[in-house]
Amino acid sequence: MRYFISLAYDGTAYHGWQVQPNGTSVQEVLEHALSTLLRQPVQVTAAGRTDAGVHAREMVAHFDLPAPDDPAAELVEEQLTYKLNKLLPRDISIYNIVRVREDMHARFSAVRRTYHYFLHLQKNPFLRQYSWALYGTLDFERMNEAAAVLCEYDDFTSFSKVNTDVKTNICHVSEARWEPTGEAGQWRFTITANRFLRNMVRAIVGTLIEVGRGRMSVEEFRQVIERRDRCSAGESVPACGLFLVKVEYDEEICG
Repeated sequence: MRYFISLAYDGTAYHGWQVQPNGTSVQEVLEHALSTLLRQPVQVTAAGRTDAGVHAREMVAHFDLPAPDDPAAELVEEQLTYKLNKLLPRDISIYNIVRVREDMHARFSAVRRTYHYFLHLQKNPFLRQYSWALYGTLDFERMNEAAAVLCEYDDFTSFSKVNTDVKTNICHVSEARWEPTGEAGQWRFTITANRFLRNMVRAIVGTLIEVGRGRMSVEEFRQVIERRDRCSAGESVPACGLFLVKVEYDEEICG
């Protein structure tokens, strides 16, 4: 039997989602909690992998359990959700757990993911852990003009971490824009695509900031994409401002 689990986490204390040999990961903590409660080894597969320090307002993952011999012993999702939230640390929260069809896959069945990146242009002690402090001025109108160019391309090699194990750097971006959050001096970048490469969002944001500072034109931003060379793009921005905020599927996640 397959179950989808929706959760959120503050990534500050973790070395990313995926189990790592040299640091604690969100996956490791979640698998340990599930295995403890269910009294059997449980492996969890997520909709994607967030890097060290990256947060998630909505991550979706799945895990499998054998069908019980006694139907009365079948998992009660609400009870497991409650118990997990009691056992997990305060920086990981479970929204819900639902049984799904066996062919549903948290990663491969997902059709869209949306990320937000936050930055603020004036000192604010209450934003420092979840938004990047970047002092100075930026031309967000030009940054939005450049961001719109992303929807015209599908090869994002220039924004991918090198030497990864992915088979393709093709992604389909359907939305990319900057807008103020309402918090004084803070802006949010929203980007939606069918999939993302490792470090892709942070590299895109870093390159758009070069446009906003007047160091790169919109046409030069286009040329960065077309070169398919990571060295031609800007630096990656800090992880603290990045959030996975939505994972979407073409059908309702239900049993």
